[in-house]
Amino acid sequence: MRAIRFEATGGPDVLQLVDTEKPKPGPGQVLVRHEAIGINFIDTYQRGGLYPVKLPSGLGSEAAGVVEAVGDGVTRFKARDPIAYAGGPLGAYAEYNVVPADRAVKPPVGVDARTAAAALLKGMTAEFLLRRCYPVKPGQTVLIHAAAGGVGQIMVQWAKALGAEVIATVGSQQKAERARELGADHVVLYREQDFAQEVRRITSGQGVPVAYDSVGKDTFEGTLASLARRGVFVSFGNASGPAPAVEPLRLSRGGSLFFTRPTLFDYIATTPDLDESAAALFEIVASGKVKVEIGQTFPLAEARRAHEALASRATIGASLLIP
Repeated sequence: MRAIRFEATGGPDVLQLVDTEKPKPGPGQVLVRHEAIGINFIDTYQRGGLYPVKLPSGLGSEAAGVVEAVGDGVTRFKARDPIAYAGGPLGAYAEYNVVPADRAVKPPVGVDARTAAAALLKGMTAEFLLRRCYPVKPGQTVLIHAAAGGVGQIMVQWAKALGAEVIATVGSQQKAERARELGADHVVLYREQDFAQEVRRITSGQGVPVAYDSVGKDTFEGTLASLARRGVFVSFGNASGPAPAVEPLRLSRGGSLFFTRPTLFDYIATTPDLDESAAALFEIVASGKVKVEIGQTFPLAEARRAHEALASRATIGASLLIP
């Protein structure tokens, strides 16, 4: 089978297309034949060394397709079932991958492989951020950075479905238009405007009770300055580089603020948690309240080009590799 591997950390050029043996499922595992593969920022962090992995390594943790074979003891799936997974063992950038059966889900009828691969990791991220990490309530005003990105697009729509007023930040006029189409109430171009000042203006000086920041270094100071008293800073990405360290006294001086750095994997650590999160995602997608945009697709062999596009922050919505 064809697969993407890397032997050293670095830029997109370290990614290599190789021919390797198709894996076989062991006890409790399933072999997935991929039809679509999700591309996520965490892939770039692992490739670049920010999140260390054992080398040489495969890459990618999200994909959807069909169950090719099941290992001993598997009752959750059978051959030819549709299947999707996010957060599985590295190796999704390939034609096949072996994953634990209890870490995968079965997309419902009406959700095809491309939608599942585009939505699962990003959508479950949006789910836990908006419903569990900080449960957004109707009437609240929330700040969502990178609102035209894969996670951001889902978050804007889901926050609106929860009854929130959304302040969205984006990096270009094209992305601003997309954020408005998604339902954002206020859109700020954070490279051209002081978004913290805009947040204060929009909220009559109060700030927001919660800010969701996937950008990292470039937006850190402004996000802190955007929070209301006892506000929550949810830092969940590093698109512009890692956010700086937080001094506890800064949180105190800012108004008894809270800072959290959550990961999806702690919120879907058990199979029931995984199933509940995925079910909530598929339900809101089926309702039409959240639409998943696949902004661009790349052949598996062009994973390097896909990472270059992601790093340039020129992508809109979700990106997929197609085997």
